[in-house]
Amino acid sequence: METAQTGKHRRRLKLAKTESKPKHTLKQRILFTFWWYAVLFVVLTGFLFYLQVLSASKVQRQAMDQWTREVKLPAARGEILDANGSILATNGTVYKVVLLPKQIDENDAERIASELSRLLNVDYEQTLADAKNQTRWERLVKRQIDAPTKEAVEALKLGSGVSISLDTQRYYPMGSLLSQVMGYTDIDSRGLDGLERMFNTELSGTEGAQHIETDSRGNPLPYGSSSVTEPVDGLDLVTTINSVDQRYLEKALAEAVEVNSAKNAQGILMDCRTGAVLAMATMPSANLNDLPRNDENFADLMRNRLVTDVYEPGSTMKILTLAAALDSGEADLQSSYYCSGSYNVNGETVHCWRRAGHGSEDIIKAAENSCNCAFMQMALGMGKEKLYDYLYAFGLGRTVGSDFMGEASGIMMGQKYVTDNDLARIGFGQSIAVTPLQLCTAVSAAVNGGELYAPYLIEKMVDPQGNTVYEADKAPVRRVISEQTSRIVRGILQSVVDNGTGRNCKIEGYSVGGKTGTAQKYDEYHRVKEGSYICSFVGFAPAENPRFVCLILVDEPKVGEIFGSTVAAPFVKSVLEDVLHYSGISPTADTVTVEVPDVCGMSYAKAKAALEEAGLACSAQSADKVVSQLPAAGEKVPQGSEVLLYTGVIGDIEDGEDDRTLYVKVPDLKGLTPLEVYDGLTAMGLVPEFDTDDPAGKVYKQEFSPGTVVKVGRAIKVYFKLDPPKTEDD
Repeated sequence: METAQTGKHRRRLKLAKTESKPKHTLKQRILFTFWWYAVLFVVLTGFLFYLQVLSASKVQRQAMDQWTREVKLPAARGEILDANGSILATNGTVYKVVLLPKQIDENDAERIASELSRLLNVDYEQTLADAKNQTRWERLVKRQIDAPTKEAVEALKLGSGVSISLDTQRYYPMGSLLSQVMGYTDIDSRGLDGLERMFNTELSGTEGAQHIETDSRGNPLPYGSSSVTEPVDGLDLVTTINSVDQRYLEKALAEAVEVNSAKNAQGILMDCRTGAVLAMATMPSANLNDLPRNDENFADLMRNRLVTDVYEPGSTMKILTLAAALDSGEADLQSSYYCSGSYNVNGETVHCWRRAGHGSEDIIKAAENSCNCAFMQMALGMGKEKLYDYLYAFGLGRTVGSDFMGEASGIMMGQKYVTDNDLARIGFGQSIAVTPLQLCTAVSAAVNGGELYAPYLIEKMVDPQGNTVYEADKAPVRRVISEQTSRIVRGILQSVVDNGTGRNCKIEGYSVGGKTGTAQKYDEYHRVKEGSYICSFVGFAPAENPRFVCLILVDEPKVGEIFGSTVAAPFVKSVLEDVLHYSGISPTADTVTVEVPDVCGMSYAKAKAALEEAGLACSAQSADKVVSQLPAAGEKVPQGSEVLLYTGVIGDIEDGEDDRTLYVKVPDLKGLTPLEVYDGLTAMGLVPEFDTDDPAGKVYKQEFSPGTVVKVGRAIKVYFKLDPPKTEDD
């Protein structure tokens, strides 16, 4: 039997054995330590990999932000130039005010905010918060301030915490010229419309930067290092636009709007031999240096309708129908037609514009008369497949250029849905819609020898070193009609001007071809908009070897007689005449000319008699007193030309008031000094508008011809040049 002492001994022995047995062996401790360090090593390695590889750029940027300051080096936006090298868009030097919060003492923040908010018209609370914000190197206060404002800020002596640096602002030396085509930029010189937007990437270039080592308050270290990434300036765009031709076109369009009390007028001048657009405008326009951006009609004002809007071309479409009929063999110079005033198509009566009809006529007379019935027969004779092939070949139904912002493709009914009734209307310009750019391009192909050229605006792009990096492709897209057909079309369209509806486009000494057009407008529900028309005329010259094609549309004229021949043709004549003279193309035709008599102020009957006595015809909007005439008195025109008489009330007598003159004749200003022009026009109630802010010399050109009758208050633009210095031989 075990005693108590023996049991106690055994328990001590067992406890001793237990205490003498180690908890972990040395090997286990080494392994534990190894794995602990291994895990720590992996974590640290992963963290270093994260810092040095995955987050390297972010960490480097944070480090750079702590001891360096980045100064952006803007790239100069490329200039836009016309075909002669005249600047259309460039960069003006302005300034920007920037706060450097880390260099602003807290006690000066309120004074700085107060002075800047007062002088620059910026928010005081925001400026104060920016001045006290020590987490940013710099805060922009205001951009694009002028030199006097910059000097006023410097005079405040606000300390190193207020910095003034160079800034840029897009500037357009020619103001409103070419406004819808040029487009405009935002405050950061990013293109928002027109060429500025379409070629924004090429114009913008690439921004540079300079990194400067600084102390904790942002001051450059005396011996700190810096790195510079040089900016790459944008490309210059050389356009096909000739600014002189553009002025001729815009002047004519402005007159068309005023004389016809129209909603707007649009025009294109194109070199039909290459597709180069020489001038393109819609009036009214806007000054690109002072755009009314807050005006609710701003977007509408800046829209380039010539490429974005479609319309029924009316009788100008007959040029393409004529060319297709002749080229396909459907018609020739011996073809004859009969017009009773209407034509029956599948039981539907479609009227000619002259309800009395034109009777029997050959193809030349049909074109001169702009006879709808004849052109319906041509279209139906070709059939829809053949006519559609030609219309597609002329570029209708698709975009035709690549340099135009927002170009529309026009509207052509699906060929399989076209009925004979539709086809007949398409033949004389209804049931089809085109853009003015498409029509001008197609007409160019019809008269230039038969080849279609893509219209373009950019002649070339030039880098800052003067190297040409892009040049327009001037090769023809395709042949549409034969040279012989084109020659016949030119001859017929010249006869339209010489003997037909286009006679108001005759130019002394030059052969001109062209075609009138008058089309109805439709409302938002596609219903005919009563009393609303688009009148147009497309002309080309010289007719025997065309160089220029000009299309003008007058939208919603508000005059008595609404025809393209009276509303639009005279202004195409004005443009072509100016352009032909400016281009140095000498007159070739021997034309008997007469001087236009002054009939302003006469009754319509007396004016008509005076013009007929001079060998001229006339047309008027009503039988009231003549207030204006086109051409103006004293101009020489071909014998038999038509003078347009604009009639209305010259004087308006109200009860108890004297006769109040609403119209005056523009005087001859040539040879006058700026002061003489100002005094003379002001005395007549007209507003002198000089071609430069500091005119000198004498007048060599004026906007309106002497004798033109205009409303009192009308601005008259005049152009000055200095007389050449006299020599001993003078």
